[in-house]
Amino acid sequence: MTSTDSAQKAPAKDPWDLPDVSGYTVGVLGGTGPQGKGLAYRLARAGQKVIIGSRVADRAEAAAAELGHGIEGADNAEAARRSDIVIVAVPWDGHSDTLKALRAELAGKLVVDCVNPLGFDKKGAYALKPEEGSAAEQAAALLPESRVTAAFHHLSAVLLQDPEIESIDTDVMVLGEQRADVEIVQALAGRIPGMRGIFAGRLRNAHQVESLVANLISVNRRYKAHGGLRVTDV
Repeated sequence: MTSTDSAQKAPAKDPWDLPDVSGYTVGVLGGTGPQGKGLAYRLARAGQKVIIGSRVADRAEAAAAELGHGIEGADNAEAARRSDIVIVAVPWDGHSDTLKALRAELAGKLVVDCVNPLGFDKKGAYALKPEEGSAAEQAAALLPESRVTAAFHHLSAVLLQDPEIESIDTDVMVLGEQRADVEIVQALAGRIPGMRGIFAGRLRNAHQVESLVANLISVNRRYKAHGGLRVTDV
């Protein structure tokens, strides 16, 4: 490489130079559950257009009315159709069936999977490993025409839903195959005061991120807390 070539080389992109996502409509499948409801509330409170999805439209509409901030409710299929970004926050035992049923509605959409495959016994929470490797990889396998990412795994539903809390001090690990999609999700996380979206690798690394929730449950039970994660020196 000549000195001229070196001088003309474009500077490295600032990893914190993220896109404006304020105009996107976000659908939350499983938006009547604690995690989905909390995410819907926080994003709408930050100014995002949000549609809650549920298997039963009436339940979604009731949850939307309770949360306010312009949130709408619909059945899962309509929420998926009307959204640009779709967060999957359904229970693990309904994950596969829900996504199979919505394959057409989710085609071409940016899908954000935040499901944690966990089991529970008298010793507490423990991680499950799906055949595909992780919930996110299962989503990618079931939704070949969607752009699947993984994020929002380590957030406390209690903190998300508490209207007295202005800022949630935590980082959001974001994984995906396409950097542009990951950056959109990072920017979406950053709309919530106190949060940062942090690139954490490709979907093949999603299992570790999903599994860490079992450890956080143990931490929070032991210390009677609602702890999350911070990545240092970033």
